Amino acid sequence: MKKTLALTLLFAGTLGAVAVAQATDARARFMAANCAYCHGPDGKSRGAIPSLAGLEKGYFVQQMKEFRDGKRDATVMQKHAMGYTDAEYEAMAAWFAAIK
Repeated sequence: MKKTLALTLLFAGTLGAVAVAQATDARARFMAANCAYCHGPDGKSRGAIPSLAGLEKGYFVQQMKEFRDGKRDATVMQKHAMGYTDAEYEAMAAWFAAIK
């Protein structure tokens, strides 16, 4: 009985963790979709604007912070970067890094 209860709790905990991960991925995907107009679908640019797909996570986060803080010149990116938190930068960075 104790073994069954332990396995049930373990299974439920695993399902909970999967649900949280999927919700996080969905949120990151939603935020990253806002980048598509300029940076292309899934961050794969077809023009002069840089692609975001496959970027190293740390580089993406650093650039977003520099846009936000005015340390990197940009026409519109500072306004976009100011709309997200550091945690949201991290989530988007993971999303774009996973795209090949």
